[in-house]
Amino acid sequence: MTDSELRELVKQIVQEETQPGIPIGVSNHHVHLSEEDFAQLFPGQKMTKFRNLKQPADFATNQKVTVIGPHGQIDNVRVLGPCRKESQVELSLTDGFQIGVDLPVRLSGDLDGAPKVILQTKDARIPVYGAIAAKRHIHMSLEDGKRYGVKYGDEVSVEITTGSRRLVFNDVMARPRKDFVLEMHIDTDEANAAGLTKDTVARILPKK
Repeated sequence: MTDSELRELVKQIVQEETQPGIPIGVSNHHVHLSEEDFAQLFPGQKMTKFRNLKQPADFATNQKVTVIGPHGQIDNVRVLGPCRKESQVELSLTDGFQIGVDLPVRLSGDLDGAPKVILQTKDARIPVYGAIAAKRHIHMSLEDGKRYGVKYGDEVSVEITTGSRRLVFNDVMARPRKDFVLEMHIDTDEANAAGLTKDTVARILPKK
């Protein structure tokens, strides 16, 4: 082992011993709606809370829609609240294959050129130009960002340190913000690839 390899190994061991594990949130397919689209799909209704999510102010609602693509549909896709400026449909790549939609991998809100899907309820059927596969990312507070040495938009490599399929996710976006709570977000495809369990945590790898 060379001196540089030994230093890298020591650096990694020290980081693993001192860095707290990052909890992982697995994001199933879901929909964010604008106020206008919500009113069309659920006329006369208000969003009703199913449960709170980890990030402050975010919650899963009792409302669900059917997402329709050229080659199929996905039923009972949950709406998340609160309403947003633009409607957005977040699916896994497997979901996209299922319904015939070529999903771009994007951060939430980056919808330029995103493909169209149809959202349907018993009351309405509307087109939404905002179907994406979410880019994996880590929500964190500003204090977390300082501890990990990252700023908003930095990309890091993250090791999944428990579970039956130990692996490393590259190109993970760091998202420090004062109102965020520490949590890595991945979709169901990524979770299955890593063999996630309820005890699985993630650790940011040192930069080489």
